[in-house]
Amino acid sequence: MKIAFIGLGNMGGGMAANLVKAGHEVQAFDLAAEALAKAKENGCAVFTTVREAVQGVDAVVSMLPNGGIVKSVYEADVLGQAPAGALFLDCSTIDLATAREVGEAAKAAGYEMVDAPVSGGIAAANGGTLTFMVGGTEEAFARAQAVLEPMAKAVIHAGALGAGQVAKMCNNMLLAIHMIGTCEALALAEKAGLDMQKFYEISSKSTGYNWSLNDYTPAPGVGATSPADNGYQGGFASALMLKDLRLAMAGAQTAGANVPLGEHATKIYEAFNEAGNGGKDFGAIFTTL
Repeated sequence: MKIAFIGLGNMGGGMAANLVKAGHEVQAFDLAAEALAKAKENGCAVFTTVREAVQGVDAVVSMLPNGGIVKSVYEADVLGQAPAGALFLDCSTIDLATAREVGEAAKAAGYEMVDAPVSGGIAAANGGTLTFMVGGTEEAFARAQAVLEPMAKAVIHAGALGAGQVAKMCNNMLLAIHMIGTCEALALAEKAGLDMQKFYEISSKSTGYNWSLNDYTPAPGVGATSPADNGYQGGFASALMLKDLRLAMAGAQTAGANVPLGEHATKIYEAFNEAGNGGKDFGAIFTTL
């Protein structure tokens, strides 16, 4: 299959490389020359414009920073430029309204489109073990599976167009909440005289079990290896967590949902980012306790 890949950042670069490994012909675009050079090393054909990259493809995959960019790229350079019948897969994490708007515009132009945001971070993008939460018709999802599976450990049909973004915003709001709670519990254990490693051994096998504790322990030298063991470098940046929390808060307001812990988590990450920590892994909240 010939696939255009638009956006080769920390996540997109590894994702595109895994499509090449699966035998697909990938036509890649990014604004950064360094990202294009790496994509070329990984076996992609590289292009300096989106319009060139989408020529003759069966599918277009995008991994872009925000909804405004997604809308601009699709409206200006993908719709009407990609071949009729091409499938569009937007893997960006964006606001629900824009995801639906771009999907409807694609439909009106004769294309099928899914929103397919991901969970798993940079390591999973490089390793081909992302979880994709896919919104779209049954037919579009069936087509999307062949594109997504080489990059995934799980590809789940969440529902209609936009459902992938709903799943992502709810998932990451929950992730932020249990990361903060995990950090608080580890810090409390230590200050109350319990060795953090012992707390990890107990809670990770008890009702305190959660992903932030068991698989991504935010305290250096405790439990699972994580960015905490590398000065909180790499992993999932706090600035990106804040972006996702703000999307969740906007979604909650639109839906009329009451999310007090989500609101409090957003305030905590806002303060952390305002203090200059946006580039650190989101588990670095532990350092504030």
